Amino acid sequence: MNKIVSIKKEESSRKKKVYTLDFALLCLASVLFATSFNMIIPELPDYLTQLGGKEYKGLIISLFTTSALLSRPFSGKLSDTVGRVPVMAFGFVVCFIVGFMYPLLVSVIGFLFLRFLHGFSTGFTPTAINAYIADIIPADRRGEALGISGFFFSLGMALGPYLGGEIMLRYESYNVLFGLSSAVALASVLFLFWLKEPLEHKQKFSFKHLKISSKDIYDPKVLPAALVLLIAVTNFGTALTIMPDFTKHLGIANKGIYFMYLTGGSIFVRLVAGKISDKVGRIPVLVVGVILLLFGFIALGFVETPVQFYWIATIIGIAIGINAPTIFAWGIDLGNPQTQGRTMSTIFIGLEFGIGLGAVGSAAIYNNDNSRFQLVFWVNAAIIFLSLIYLLFLWTKAVRKDKRNN
Repeated sequence: MNKIVSIKKEESSRKKKVYTLDFALLCLASVLFATSFNMIIPELPDYLTQLGGKEYKGLIISLFTTSALLSRPFSGKLSDTVGRVPVMAFGFVVCFIVGFMYPLLVSVIGFLFLRFLHGFSTGFTPTAINAYIADIIPADRRGEALGISGFFFSLGMALGPYLGGEIMLRYESYNVLFGLSSAVALASVLFLFWLKEPLEHKQKFSFKHLKISSKDIYDPKVLPAALVLLIAVTNFGTALTIMPDFTKHLGIANKGIYFMYLTGGSIFVRLVAGKISDKVGRIPVLVVGVILLLFGFIALGFVETPVQFYWIATIIGIAIGINAPTIFAWGIDLGNPQTQGRTMSTIFIGLEFGIGLGAVGSAAIYNNDNSRFQLVFWVNAAIIFLSLIYLLFLWTKAVRKDKRNN
């Protein structure tokens, strides 16, 4: 009898639609949210230099990721108790308010303080978005759905830097750039009014929900996915910190062009990579993505022309497009279905640690010396190689386990 019920539940899950109105609204909100905070990133190193703080370039990203990291346990717990939509909304609103405040605090300390506050937006919103997807999508379509949602988030990551660069080339005004970034964040909030809350038995917010225990911080079952992500995304922290200067070094006017090619390469791959991982497994797909990423950063050390740069950025983007939906789907597979917020928190903690380490480390190695670009890229390649070794170890372990069971 139990077996029959289980089969019926599985069939019901397979019939569950992926392309619902809620999913579409979520994707549209993601585009605007990602566009908003990515619009300003390529211009921030020059802006900080103009304020007199060029030696603090590494903090532009590391402060952002530090606050995102600190907020993950809270966003995970609140997402599992108060609801997915309120946690999303908080992140959107933070993005709007901080974007509006950049022109008001025009000192180095004020700017760095705002970068810290800005990080709370990504500390809350993506956690809730991915937990929302885990709620409404059946397990056998999870990689596919995360690939689609990642496509839209990546679209924002591609549009944002490019639009920011074009705005600066046309208006030559940081105030215009910050104002438009804030306006886009506000627009993303509007989609939440039509979004249904999927969390059952949600609770009214209370300050007791802000009390965090060790079990709220991370889910040990999800650590393999979080660790692979941590190692693999150090390169993205490097890109956010170093690429605007490297782009200028190559004589490219729009400092956001790297991110356009990077995310352009990842966009369409996301649509198929997650779906393939649903069929052949997460780890084999990740091995392919990490090998491509390793090749890309080794090749960056030899780049001398813009055309070479665009090709390598596209290859790195393809690697990211393979890895991102697969890692998140893997993490959800490993986690507890009843605490998807905590699962997402664990994965994003790995993400923020990796980006933060990449930002600080690359800035320290680079030290505003263009002759060190090659060293920065190859140190990143060595770190990526570590994630490949770890994945191959896990793959071998899984194969041996299957042989024993058979």
